[in-house]
Amino acid sequence: MPAPAPATPTTTTAPATAPAAAPLRTRLLARATPWLFLAVPLAFLVTFTYTPVFNMLYYSLTSWDGFGPDQEFVGGANYTELFTRPDLFQVFFVSLFYLASGAVQMVLALYFATVLSFNVRFRNFFKGVLFFPYLVNGVAIGFVFLYFFQPGGTLDSVLGLFGARGDHLWLGDPELVNWSLASVSLWRYLGLNFVLFLGAIQSIPGEVYEAADLDGARRWHQVRYIVLPGIRPVVSLSAILVVSGSLSAFEIPYVMTGGANGSTTFVIQTVKLAFQFNKVGLASAAAVVLLAVVLLTTWVQRLLVPDEGVDLV
Repeated sequence: MPAPAPATPTTTTAPATAPAAAPLRTRLLARATPWLFLAVPLAFLVTFTYTPVFNMLYYSLTSWDGFGPDQEFVGGANYTELFTRPDLFQVFFVSLFYLASGAVQMVLALYFATVLSFNVRFRNFFKGVLFFPYLVNGVAIGFVFLYFFQPGGTLDSVLGLFGARGDHLWLGDPELVNWSLASVSLWRYLGLNFVLFLGAIQSIPGEVYEAADLDGARRWHQVRYIVLPGIRPVVSLSAILVVSGSLSAFEIPYVMTGGANGSTTFVIQTVKLAFQFNKVGLASAAAVVLLAVVLLTTWVQRLLVPDEGVDLV
């Protein structure tokens, strides 16, 4: 009887598509990994930013009081009322005081940042003095300046030393109140612009200043031809912050006057419309206008001053 033939080992071959499947999964995973990390931040962004903005846009087209379920659609009536009622439109003129204060603030911040960027005695001390007001709580600043501006208070006492006797209604006179509040805003936010300008100036390579010194350039020429062109993007950013800040002034005037004597700002009026007069639709329209003005200002600034790199070498 013949012996059985030896069994040949059988080899299992993988499907032809297996080698290509693994790289495909790897590529898909590599593409999905960034989105997995971005999922939570995007969810927060949509939930707490974009969703409220779209709700605000919808509320601005209604006459909702903020409590009841009825939301009557009124179209653009809220925007028409906002721009045709003098008592609502005048808050735009109040913002001009803060805009003027912001312009002075930028000039002073640029001056101090330029001076303290060079070797000056006690410059670290002066840096702290200029930046300190920005670290203080705005409510505390409001209460401190209430005593500063009260009749017969600190300001009147100082002016009395120079012969200006009498008690002035710094916060009670409609012709003085906005100037007083704007000056407080200037004092508080000067440090923020100062730090922005100082950081931008110090980011300019030191070799540029050394080359300017070798060429015999004076300090004014260094400021004109090196500092100002080198910090142009930061100046543009500061201008946007000044415009948006002048329109959104709230903390200091609300604490010091509550919007009395013609000191109602855009945000104070919006808050009162929503929570005091229960006109959420009209308040939402005011918030949409504020957002549109800020976006328009940013677009115009980018159009006039493009964000381009500056070559100082």
